[in-house]
Amino acid sequence: MIKVGIVGGTGYTGVELLRLLAQHPQARVEVITSRSEDGTCVADMYPNLRGHYDYLHFSVPDTRTLGACDVVFFATPHGVAHAMAAELLATGTRIIDLSADFRLRDADEWSRWYGQPHGAPELLEQAVYGLPEVNREAIRSARLIAVPGCYPTATQLGFLPLLEAGLADSSRLIADCKSGVSGAGRGASVGSLLCESAESMKAYAVAGHRHLPEISQGLTLAAGQPVGLTFVPHLTPMIRGIHATLYATVTDRSVDLQALFAKRYAAEPFVDVMPAGSHPETRSVRGANVCRIAVHRPQGGDLVVVLSVIDNLVKGASGQAVQTMNIALGLEETMGLSHPALMP
Repeated sequence: MIKVGIVGGTGYTGVELLRLLAQHPQARVEVITSRSEDGTCVADMYPNLRGHYDYLHFSVPDTRTLGACDVVFFATPHGVAHAMAAELLATGTRIIDLSADFRLRDADEWSRWYGQPHGAPELLEQAVYGLPEVNREAIRSARLIAVPGCYPTATQLGFLPLLEAGLADSSRLIADCKSGVSGAGRGASVGSLLCESAESMKAYAVAGHRHLPEISQGLTLAAGQPVGLTFVPHLTPMIRGIHATLYATVTDRSVDLQALFAKRYAAEPFVDVMPAGSHPETRSVRGANVCRIAVHRPQGGDLVVVLSVIDNLVKGASGQAVQTMNIALGLEETMGLSHPALMP
């Protein structure tokens, strides 16, 4: 049985990890930390987990206790994993970080976007970007895995087939993305209040969102050259979900794009290329670790529209984290993650 530790288990990604791991046949959560909730029973904070974690209490982070685990997830704000990662890695455990601490390869770039110095630049060389559809082999031997963000996951999976095939004009990519309110986290903020977010939709961070350099980094690797990306995120009045509408100009109209996408993801257990003409809905992935994709070429022109939907808390965070754990520990990749989405 795999011994699991979770640092920072009181937020949405933390409780989603707990929900997913509760049904994992080879994993048991041994440690979960929270300084503010030290001593509180997990099932008391999250009644949906009653009967699954009645034995588990929040505790103050302790490297020795966490280091005894086979894998430690960080479900923490940005900058927290920096302080503990080196010491934990020295114990021999694996780290799977759901924050952005190790996603960007350039420490200075990270500092510019996250407003603080990078706390562990010496670890960036060994950090593996945890997008299985791209880095599966590297994840197998990784000791430090950086789980991609939600917007970057939906956007990269949508653009990858076009860029890898050299079909898209990589200098003019557009990602028009919508997110549910849970993407803002569980912390109290005016923008996340029901009266502020319900019955309304708005764009934000048009001048530059923190996920922009992460998306550009991945797409540049796929294209083999720098990309020009316009990324506009929106807040929508739903709890879960990412809907990415992606635009690219293709250089060869003769290519069967439906076949291209189907072939690229034929062996991927958590990417569903839908039939031609489909329009995937966010509710079709709610609670599931899957990205559903549809590709369109309106009026048969050279503009391609890719629709990509995920649950931001599952394939966009905690589910993808468990997927990388399975890969890194030599388990069946789909273990604990094959349940269908919730409908309605």
